[in-house]
Amino acid sequence: MFNNKDAIAMIAVRDMQVAAKFYETVLGLQKESTIDKEVITYRSGNTRINVYQSQYAGTNKATTLIWNVGDDIDAIARMLKNKGIAFEHYDLPGLTLENDLYVGDGMKVAWFKDPDGNILSIVSG
Repeated sequence: MFNNKDAIAMIAVRDMQVAAKFYETVLGLQKESTIDKEVITYRSGNTRINVYQSQYAGTNKATTLIWNVGDDIDAIARMLKNKGIAFEHYDLPGLTLENDLYVGDGMKVAWFKDPDGNILSIVSG
């Protein structure tokens, strides 16, 4: 039923202006549309990301969104760090922490948070 349908990520935020600055300035996403100052839609590759205002922003304790950035992961991690991103460090058996990237089984991965505490990730695989 959904195997050939696009999915849209939904990310809850408290303050739309703060979120817009982060997603546009720090992550470099371009705004596609705005609905009643309550929802901003961004395009990322062939997917859409809807950032919307919610009182429940940041309550998810798991990864909200992952970008598969392939071999660009080291460069992207450096760019994010240069923009003030603090990467999350977890206890992950089987993975080795190298700088801010976890490495193992032929992949690299890193996690960071948006201003509301939503967990975002980049992965190379």
